[in-house]
Amino acid sequence: MDITLSQCFIAVDDHDKALPFYRDVLGLEVRNDVGFEGMRWVTVGSPSQPDVEIVLEPPLADPNASPADKEAMAELLAKGLLRGVIFRTDDVDATFERIRAAGAEVLQEPMDQPYGVRDCAFRDPAGNMLRFSRPRGH
Repeated sequence: MDITLSQCFIAVDDHDKALPFYRDVLGLEVRNDVGFEGMRWVTVGSPSQPDVEIVLEPPLADPNASPADKEAMAELLAKGLLRGVIFRTDDVDATFERIRAAGAEVLQEPMDQPYGVRDCAFRDPAGNMLRFSRPRGH
């Protein structure tokens, strides 16, 4: 059995703020941007990984959710507690400088971690934590 990753999801509260970040700052390509069942279905991905997409979805992509549930999810998103993604990069320091120069909120400057990677971290416009790493020694 061969199992591979196809899609992962990141909650965003505003596609029009998220898209420029993921497309222009991170350099991901927009693969889909369509209306779907009263919502907006947006996927982005790295040109070097054509089979893997990140779905930028509303915090609670359930049209039957209660207003209280929607509010709770929005609060979790604002605190950066919903999801995170770790990207691999060839040059953590250069990636850090490019993303910082674009105005993203820095959570962690580049550093060597005891578990064998050099990484840094930012928040996207919705508050999600994004890490950028490279195995040390590569």
